[in-house]
Amino acid sequence: MQALVIVAHGSHLSPGSAQPTYDHADTIREAGAFDEVREAFWKEEPSFREVLRTLESEEVFVVPLFISEGYFTETVIPRELRLEGWDPEKWDSDGTDASEVTLEAGDVEKTVHYCGPVGTHDAMTDVIVRRAESVTGDPGVGEGFGLAVVGHGTERNENSAKAIEYHTERIRERGRFDEVEALFMDEEPEVDDVTDFFESDDVVVVPLFVADGFHTQEDIPEDMGLTDDYRTGWDVPGEVDGTRIWYAGAVGTEALLADVLLERAADAGADVGDAIERVREQTGGTPLAGD
Repeated sequence: MQALVIVAHGSHLSPGSAQPTYDHADTIREAGAFDEVREAFWKEEPSFREVLRTLESEEVFVVPLFISEGYFTETVIPRELRLEGWDPEKWDSDGTDASEVTLEAGDVEKTVHYCGPVGTHDAMTDVIVRRAESVTGDPGVGEGFGLAVVGHGTERNENSAKAIEYHTERIRERGRFDEVEALFMDEEPEVDDVTDFFESDDVVVVPLFVADGFHTQEDIPEDMGLTDDYRTGWDVPGEVDGTRIWYAGAVGTEALLADVLLERAADAGADVGDAIERVREQTGGTPLAGD
């Protein structure tokens, strides 16, 4: 038997924070690729610490529903899962290359394939583009449009920006959008000045966040000038300094993200059969040209 465990942050303060995790887990369950699929959270129940005890499977694939490598993926999750012999060096990553390491969770006698976060997987590039298609309602969106990929950013963790810059460059190389830029909340270049970085009349703004919460539903719309008060909402598209802004909300709410979770597990050796193809079909995703 093999199990998939999706580990995410969750929140005591934002009641919808966990919903994308549950939605993607349901999609994967329906695909039937694993004998067991579980969700676990840092700030909600069920917790990281207990989730392995709920499984009958002896082989477990753990995929972090996090954007970047850092404190949670390198310290909190391995510690709470009690992974014997864990060391971040085992990923041999420069911040975007973490793939998989196989370890034992001794106290529960399980083999754990601990995967890199979804946010740095190549397939996430497709999800960002799909988010742009969803918010504009145009499956061919690109020509005449700019695209801003927005991350939190923090000087305390250089890897926080690397994932944003990695996908921004991959999308830029495809040549689909007239302009593609990486912007941030807490470091330069800042999303507050979004219109300064584009010449296009239309700009799609996609936050590379797992779930909608304070940052994506309050801070970013107000910082960009889409609204003076998030509680009154904003138009899509909205106009800021003469530029139409198509604000997409968190990329993690896009159904195609279930595909990235599956691909992470498959890369680590999970036998997922044709589940990836079926999930892509179910979520409206198809491999994009350019890779």
